[in-house]
Amino acid sequence: MNKKGDIYKGILKKLAGKPAVPFEALHKEACSPSDKYAISRSVKNMTSDGLLECLKSDNGQYFRLTNEGKQKLNQLYLENSESLVSTKWDGYWRIIILDLPEERKKERDSFRYLLKKAGFVCLKNSIWISMYPFEHLFANIKKDLGLSTEIMIIVTDKIDEQTKIEFLSLLMK
Repeated sequence: MNKKGDIYKGILKKLAGKPAVPFEALHKEACSPSDKYAISRSVKNMTSDGLLECLKSDNGQYFRLTNEGKQKLNQLYLENSESLVSTKWDGYWRIIILDLPEERKKERDSFRYLLKKAGFVCLKNSIWISMYPFEHLFANIKKDLGLSTEIMIIVTDKIDEQTKIEFLSLLMK
């Protein structure tokens, strides 16, 4: 590891889907003392930025992703073209209905950003539609962030002709 961004992404990926990871495990892939130092600095910075949470026990320090860290990880997956699922339409529409109140504006804006990055188009203020098979990613985000009542995901092979025309016109903008 030699680039700061690679270390940052590596830490996020190492913690993905795990309840907590020992600090030593984050150092495991380091090749040199300078790599270990860079990893330690990144962990410290990510903790102070609110992306990681430090848990201390008699066995040492453990780290896990915070909700903000999970959002950042999901954003990285969407930005990485190698990890994207097929962009070939399979005949199903993905509709996401988002209902986050004004007091949760930051979360709502973050979720909207992810929807845009995934190719979703906003039909109405809280209704997003896409032809791309990202429903599993957004179902995981919904679960990870505890948004079970605020987000509804619908996958269907039928939408009315006017909605289809509206979607396609917004897609062309």
